[in-house]
Formats: sequence, C-alpha cells, structure tokens
Amino acid sequence: MSSTRHLFLALAVAATAACDATTAPGGTRVGLSFAGARPAGAAAGFRLAQASLEGDSLVIIDGTDTLVITNAEVVAREIELRRVGVSCDTTGSDDDCEYFSLDARLVDVPLAPGTSQAITVEVPAGTYSSVRMKVHKVSDDAGDAAFLAANPTWPARQSLRVTGRFNGTPFTFLSDVNFRAEAPLTPNLVVDAATTTDLTVRIDLASWFRVGGTGALIDPATAGKGGANQNEVESNIKNSVRAFEDKDRDGDEHDG
Repeated sequence: MSSTRHLFLALAVAATAACDATTAPGGTRVGLSFAGARPAGAAAGFRLAQASLEGDSLVIIDGTDTLVITNAEVVAREIELRRVGVSCDTTGSDDDCEYFSLDARLVDVPLAPGTSQAITVEVPAGTYSSVRMKVHKVSDDAGDAAFLAANPTWPARQSLRVTGRFNGTPFTFLSDVNFRAEAPLTPNLVVDAATTTDLTVRIDLASWFRVGGTGALIDPATAGKGGANQNEVESNIKNSVRAFEDKDRDGDEHDG
C-alpha cells in the first residue's frame, strides 16, 4: 500500500470512541488495525489459485482467469469490542461494549500483506469475546451527513466499492450490502493494565469473487445489483470478516 493510501486510512477512521482515557481512568490502550491480503502462503487452500501482489494491486490467478484488484473501500460503522457474557446494543449506551467508532468511516482495505493502523482507544481491563462491525449502506439521512461531507463523491446508497480488471477488462464493482459482522476472538482477548493490546480485523478480499469463497473466479461484472452472481458474492463478503489478536501487527492470525 502506498504511503498516501496509508495516511488516508489513518485519517479517515480516526477514533470517535464511546470510552476513552477520560471516561475509563486506568484503561488499557487497545489498537485496531485492518488487513486485506493474507500472509504469504495463506492462499494455498484456493483451488488452482495463486494470489500475489504486483505494485499496489492484488492479483489472483485461477486457471485461465486473472482478477486484479487495484482498490477496495468499505464503509464501516459501529465498530465495537464486546465483553464476555454481555449483549451490546447499537446506541453506544452500553458500557460493557467498548466502541472504536460509532460514525460511518471509509476504510481503504490494504491490498498488500500487513496492516494499516487505524484506531486506538482506552478500554477497561477485562475479557472480550468478539469484535463487531457494521458494513453500512450510506443513506442521505442526518446520520450520514458527516460521512457525505467528508466523501462527497461516494456513490449514493452504496456500502463498498472495488476497482480492478478481470481478464484485462476494467471493472468497478459497487454493492449496497448492509450487515453486521461479528468476528469471534478465539481465544478470548484478555486486556490487562500492564499490556498494550493490538487487534486486527481482516476483510478477506481474495474470497469475495470466488464460487463458494474458494472455488473458480467470478467476473465482478456479473456480481452487481441484479447480476447472476450477486447473491454468491454478497454471501462471500458477509463471511469474509475475521478478527484476532495481532501482537506484531503483521496481519498474521498465527502469531506466536
């Protein structure tokens, strides 16, 4: 990822936390990063596929088909860390759910291995079971006014945008998919006052345009609104979000 894109991400998702150092005295610093590409070798499970990085593009090859992703953006809202044994609401009033961000934010998903640091908050010591994030379809109501002011060219009523090439033909894939992804933390995340904690949310782009998430490549031009593969790709998107403790912030959920 270019330094310009990295800086944009850091600015775009600056924290608006419900719980910070002033409201949680003695809290522990927790950082949340985003990842897109898997570490080297992690794509071995894909059928006849090779995923690699060329410049600032993610390249996925399956047989005679080649998918090149040059940019991927997702609108995220209500990003929260859920404490074990409680049910978070969606208003920010539940103190047992620590909110990294409540407002809609544009996440420029990293294409290269590794992560982009996005949000840092102070949370109370405790045990947390999951990270929850809403992939949000932007509307023209008052709740999205700040997002629209910051992103005036964002396509109306869309939640994500991907650009690239499929077998050499350029595409822009848009979707209004609107859902809440809850990514379990396995094992549970234990936050204590003595340790800085780093989490990563992976949005697995390599699985989006594949049959069943791992099979043959899908032409993104067939996956938009009303397209033959709309439901398939939307299902893949909903299943693509993972969260894990990432001690060295390298985007690898298998840290030692």
